[in-house]
Amino acid sequence: MEELILVIARALVDYPENVRVEVKEDDRGIVYALSVHPEDVGKVIGKQGRIAKALRTVVASAAVKSPKRVTVDIIS
Repeated sequence: MEELILVIARALVDYPENVRVEVKEDDRGIVYALSVHPEDVGKVIGKQGRIAKALRTVVASAAVKSPKRVTVDIIS
């Protein structure tokens, strides 16, 4: 799952070397914290959050068989 997020995010940004994914497990389930270069935050979120929503949908679809809930948080 982490690799999927990295591949998608690196294709969207101008600074792919600054893309990081941190995996945390908490009471919500598994949280993937995606961090990018500050100039690339808008590209990952997209207009009205459309790209972020699409990224979360792809990850949720890939995690259907996972017993825990999977979420993606975008941080700069």
